[in-house]
Amino acid sequence: MKTLLIVLAIIVVVAVAMLEAADYRWRVRSHALVAALRSGGPPVAGAFHAAQLAGLPAPVRRYFLVVLQEGQPLAAHVRLAQRGTFLVKPEANGWAPFMAVQDFRVAPAGFVWDARIAMAPGIAVRVRDSFVDGKGSMYGAALGLFTVVRMENTPDMATAALTRYLGEACWFPTALLPGAGVEWTAVDDSTARATLAVGGATAKLDFHFGSDSLIRRVTGVRPRAVGATTVPTAWEGRWLEYAVRGGVRIPVLGEVAWLLPAGPQPYWRGRVTDIVVE
Repeated sequence: MKTLLIVLAIIVVVAVAMLEAADYRWRVRSHALVAALRSGGPPVAGAFHAAQLAGLPAPVRRYFLVVLQEGQPLAAHVRLAQRGTFLVKPEANGWAPFMAVQDFRVAPAGFVWDARIAMAPGIAVRVRDSFVDGKGSMYGAALGLFTVVRMENTPDMATAALTRYLGEACWFPTALLPGAGVEWTAVDDSTARATLAVGGATAKLDFHFGSDSLIRRVTGVRPRAVGATTVPTAWEGRWLEYAVRGGVRIPVLGEVAWLLPAGPQPYWRGRVTDIVVE
């Protein structure tokens, strides 16, 4: 019995050491990606002025005038915290709680999303999505050790990641101004199309504005991971609640879904719990 207890203790010690080492490696890689993100060229400088809205579609002009204040500094770097639920088992409508930290850079556009999804007590999947230096990647590992998904450095991944960035840029709305590289074209009285190109990737999304002039939905097509490949799929983000943070009105509660032939498949439901804009 004593020998068995010693063996079990050794196993536990080794397992704990492996998990700590995996967590350390994960954090080092995330920090390196964020450092690369932040070092990508001179930071944005300047401020928002209503004169910058000349020539934009009417719903886009109304949106900026509602969410921004005259003289609002232009966002260069952003860090925000999120929490919510993530769809981990689509076939069983299985959702799991997650926490994430996300870093953004406006010029050139990019982000690093670092999340921990709790699959069971003591068992988490680490997920890191990024768009850095014009390259997109998605990596997930159970316990930070066992790879469950890894897709990176392909044209589709770059497009998917840049499209995500464009859809989330309303968390720091000055990134949607023409000066940040976004081109706007009118669709109708309450919808406008935004286009953003970075490197060899181009993202296009339709922004749907409510009667309050706020962005309520974004829709478009994104490459979706299916097995080891990607499939262009209709995609939607819905913003359900707004709040003022740092003098800017931003969405703080939302849901993201793939629009499949069988119907919408939401996969992210979350709330922004903190945001720092530089």
